[in-house]
Amino acid sequence: MTETATIPTLSGQDSFTAYVARPSGAPRAAIIVIQEIFGVNAGIRRKCDRLAEEGYLTVAPDLFWRLEPGVELDPDVEPEFQRALTLMGQFNQDQGIRDIEATIHHIRRTEGVPKVGCVGYCLGGRLAYMTAARTDIDASVGYYGVGIDGLLGEKHAIAHPLMLHIPTEDGFVDKVTQQAMHAGLDDHPKVTLHDYEGLDHGFATEFGKRRAEEAAQLADQRTSTFFAQHLG
Repeated sequence: MTETATIPTLSGQDSFTAYVARPSGAPRAAIIVIQEIFGVNAGIRRKCDRLAEEGYLTVAPDLFWRLEPGVELDPDVEPEFQRALTLMGQFNQDQGIRDIEATIHHIRRTEGVPKVGCVGYCLGGRLAYMTAARTDIDASVGYYGVGIDGLLGEKHAIAHPLMLHIPTEDGFVDKVTQQAMHAGLDDHPKVTLHDYEGLDHGFATEFGKRRAEEAAQLADQRTSTFFAQHLG
């Protein structure tokens, strides 16, 4: 079952919407699905639906709502891809993390689900790392997160398990950045990194030409096992 929820901001002075997919029975836990730069589009909704099929309450907040509510863009359409890059440049990531924190509070208080994880893609992969460092989220997964080398100064604050999926030929995350991520995080007791040789950014997208089927299934299976272990 799917629906649109309204979530109050941390200040309580405003609110934003989120796509919600519910499991058929009582949820085993909840997972926040953090959007790419393309908004809460069909691919992100499908990620939610898949996780709901595994028994999780899933929530995908509209993080671009301050810029333009309801953004849905197709990465395979060049003008929409360029529009997404513009939105990413305008997006306040610190505010985005506060909205993710508000979503955590909403799930625990309004939905009554205490265990909450998150999984993010692209921009959302970066935000998943930031969520692990800046909130009390119970478990986090990031796919092809961008610019994480610039966030390594926050790694000491990661108190709960974090998994990152790293394609080695990511057009947005160069080899130097990947090396910095491994150097900074390989020995972190809460962090697990997985490399995907020869693959590019977006390999686990649900739809479109970026998807690499075998690697996407492997990464998603690792994610499923990770959440089963850490969210119950």
